Amino acid sequence: MKLALLLLIAYLLGAIPNGVWIGKGFFHTDIRTAGSGNIGTTNTFRVLGPAAGSAVLVLDLAKGTVATLLPVWFLHVSPHSPMLLLFGLMAILGHTVSIFDHFKGGKAVATSAGMLLAYNPLLFVIAATCFVSLIYLTSMVSLASMISFTIITILCFVIQDWYLSALAVCLTIFVFWRHRTNIVRIKNGTESMVSFGLGNKHRQQQHQKQD
Repeated sequence: MKLALLLLIAYLLGAIPNGVWIGKGFFHTDIRTAGSGNIGTTNTFRVLGPAAGSAVLVLDLAKGTVATLLPVWFLHVSPHSPMLLLFGLMAILGHTVSIFDHFKGGKAVATSAGMLLAYNPLLFVIAATCFVSLIYLTSMVSLASMISFTIITILCFVIQDWYLSALAVCLTIFVFWRHRTNIVRIKNGTESMVSFGLGNKHRQQQHQKQD
């Protein structure tokens, strides 16, 4: 009974639509109707600005981390137990199929990273480093997300954490699927870019040449 209740709490934590609530509560804006329509960090940055975007990033990371650590705090499970992944998965499920957002949700990148932070901090640091570096190189959050998930999945197999490897494969497939429209835009050269980085600089140079 206690396990089932904690799993429900993990789902509800993950289901909190931080982007939607911050947008409505502080900016009187529903980000689901602006920009890309996504409720995550990138669209929040784009629509509401860096302060709101940073808040959503931290909160979405935190809900993945807190949910993953529930069995450590309340069931006295080892912090290295594969059970943590089950709780992290419930938070990710909540984020992508949120009861507070008509069973819709985001792409689960930050919440997945929060789970990784709780379960394997070293892999989280590697993932964060890859993500930030790839954003600088490509100026595309979508591409950075997909490549980072792929790299971490490969590393999971290298360290032979089979439970995390299995979950990482599933999450990577899911992330690619949720970014399928982004992939089309990347191929067409029309994907949105952040306002910094080498990719953005290259695109601006191309536009200047065309002008």
